[in-house]
Amino acid sequence: MKDEKDTIRRVDALREMEVREDQYGKRVLYSIQFYTKEGEVVYYSHAYTTGLRANMKVNRLRGVQQCDSAGNKIGHVVPVSIDNLRMFNGKKVVL
Repeated sequence: MKDEKDTIRRVDALREMEVREDQYGKRVLYSIQFYTKEGEVVYYSHAYTTGLRANMKVNRLRGVQQCDSAGNKIGHVVPVSIDNLRMFNGKKVVL
């Protein structure tokens, strides 16, 4: 059986995703792995949360922006269903 150190509850991962900046005003980055609608696994080693045009609470989505280690954005904002989260900061997401 896996340690609790290897898992994170989804509600805790979402709470950490909502923290946009640290106390010094620097953007908070995290690593994330999730499933797309087509079932593909996507991994971003550096990403941050951003807004979406859709109602995120009603649609159960979060906007994720891939970036480099300095926080410079790469690509475009990707809507991620909270039900499709697989890993967050190296920990398996569990209910």
